[in-house]
Amino acid sequence: KYLTPAARRGALLGKPRLWWLALPSRGMASTGDGYPEQGSEAPAKVKKPRPLPPPPPPAVATASLLIRGAAARVLGLNPGKSGGELQPIWVTEPGCSKVTITFDASARSPFPKEDDHPALINAVEEETNRLASAGGAIAVFEIENKAAAEAKYGQGICVNAEPVRLAHLPGAALVEIPQNWTLCGRLEACGKISFLVKEVEEGSKKKPDTMILAKKKQLFVKFQVEHRDAPAAEASGEAPSADAVKGVLDSSVRVSVEGVDVNKAAKVEAKAEAGEAAEPEGEMVVDPWSVKGKIDYTKLIREFGSSPISEELKERMLKLLKKKGKIVDLHRWIRRNIFFSHRELEAIIALQEKEQPFYLYTGRGPTSAAMHMGHLLPFMFTQWLQEAFDVPLVVQMTDDEKFLWKGEYDPDKADDTKTGDNLDWYRYLTVENAKDIIACGFDKNKTFIFSDCDYVGHMYPNIVRTWKAITYSTAKGAFGFTPESNVGQSAFPAIQAVPSFSSSFRIPLKGNDNMACLIPCAIDQDPYFRVTRDIAHKLVGKNHPLKGKPSLIHCKFFPPLQGAEGKMSASDSNSAVYLTDTPEEIERKIREHAFSGGRQTAKEQREKGANLHLDVSFQWLTFFLEDDELLKKIEAEYGSGTGDYWNTSAVKEKLIEVLKVLIAKHQEKRKKVSDDMVKEWMAVRELKF
Repeated sequence: KYLTPAARRGALLGKPRLWWLALPSRGMASTGDGYPEQGSEAPAKVKKPRPLPPPPPPAVATASLLIRGAAARVLGLNPGKSGGELQPIWVTEPGCSKVTITFDASARSPFPKEDDHPALINAVEEETNRLASAGGAIAVFEIENKAAAEAKYGQGICVNAEPVRLAHLPGAALVEIPQNWTLCGRLEACGKISFLVKEVEEGSKKKPDTMILAKKKQLFVKFQVEHRDAPAAEASGEAPSADAVKGVLDSSVRVSVEGVDVNKAAKVEAKAEAGEAAEPEGEMVVDPWSVKGKIDYTKLIREFGSSPISEELKERMLKLLKKKGKIVDLHRWIRRNIFFSHRELEAIIALQEKEQPFYLYTGRGPTSAAMHMGHLLPFMFTQWLQEAFDVPLVVQMTDDEKFLWKGEYDPDKADDTKTGDNLDWYRYLTVENAKDIIACGFDKNKTFIFSDCDYVGHMYPNIVRTWKAITYSTAKGAFGFTPESNVGQSAFPAIQAVPSFSSSFRIPLKGNDNMACLIPCAIDQDPYFRVTRDIAHKLVGKNHPLKGKPSLIHCKFFPPLQGAEGKMSASDSNSAVYLTDTPEEIERKIREHAFSGGRQTAKEQREKGANLHLDVSFQWLTFFLEDDELLKKIEAEYGSGTGDYWNTSAVKEKLIEVLKVLIAKHQEKRKKVSDDMVKEWMAVRELKF
């Protein structure tokens, strides 16, 4: 009965076989006579710990960290842990090594096609040498354990439990390094870093040593250092502050790549030189996840079924608000048609004319610790609405959404008490983003900021009602779910929908289940609330003034610095001005990256004036310059090539001036917001209204 089927067949055929070698081993051990002992276990094999790889020379180790930092800036990554991925080929090829970098979390999504890979590799090499030549002292230090390191620098900064050994390369990287590594004392010590074997001869079956494998999401770089015998420095240096390393821990794309990122701008410029209308190419796509092509707002109103904000409605709103005595004029974004579309805004005004209450609802999906100006817009406008109408506000922080779409799981990060995912990272970002929101000047007594992960229990009855009311067919059609979508993504729209109903805030809104809701948002978020409005009557009583439907007021997209296409991207730091940017960074970004609608020569600019529709600096001034008369002057002079603002340089300087003042004020206010203050704003409590 102990024979395997193969051994049994051999025995029946009379073939001699060492059949006892094929006996099953699970749950039994063999006795001396060849028969198994029942119920005994085979001794478990003890797996020997893998020894540390041989330490690289200091110059090679330093260069590998610079490459990691450069790749992070080009591909949109966190530099991550270093060590085991470094091949010890310096033994046979002095001064050389090969580093493997995984980019499955790259902010370049979709990742560029194979034709663009050489340009990306060249950009990483150039950025590596730029970081090295910038110079700076390297600090190597230890933190007692993983918990302390993550508390200071954020989740994912390290893998080892204790002690954690980190290297800080100013402007390049903050990474965990193996205990047996030594580094150079300064960034520039290893000299020029050259990438090797980036190409192979045509027809060769060999692959390049330096290449991108998109399917495996890996970048391989074989490199050589100029000063291979650069000495090691003593492991010393102070741990940098969390603020000092925000830039190197930012996982957005921070380097524009010629031919990959800049080619669209080049096409636009070429058209402008040819005298053509330099407009973005491709069909318009506007949904909650992507904005592409030339944006036709009139067409969007028609396709989405919303209504334009008429002059009559503006006058009615102004009359109401003047009567309240809070303001003397409408917000400039209403005056200038930046908020241009709505759903039942007139119903909200009618309620206020009857002195009936409503509340505001807006939100933020935390993706990075540093928000940019595009992120700030809805909060600046919502703060004005709160002050003008004197109403309560709820702010939803969708840490759950960002984890469902961007979250990661790494089994190596799991331990006895923690999972290997990064949900807590998005909860940390929630607190950091809440500080920026609070700095916008909201009324604390009338504002409740909440994390979905913390508050979802209060909303759960309405979430269940929403799930019941929306068929999967409707959700799939509205949100584009595919078989690859996880179940959380399919369920999330209900979580974003239910703050539209005051019954989701029984404590903050004092149990008033019939309050109407107004949602200021960019128009790409409208699909969420179109579906919500369709089923709203199922979540409210018969006395709700709008039958449960939330009202919306839509704004236009804030253009990226490079222009051309509709919406600013957080994945490319050069497309945005961040709230953490220094005055010098603001100047550099506007001067170097703000796309110009000006002409190619001074003579042509004087004759024809600028194309204001394409000029990003002018477009940004329409958002941030409060003075209507000055904006009209700039528009007239820049558009005709006359007066003080006849050229691009003058307009850019005005924008730099405006942004410096605005961001400096915001940074000053944010400094005063502590973690404890955030807890107070996020405490479930009755609002005062």
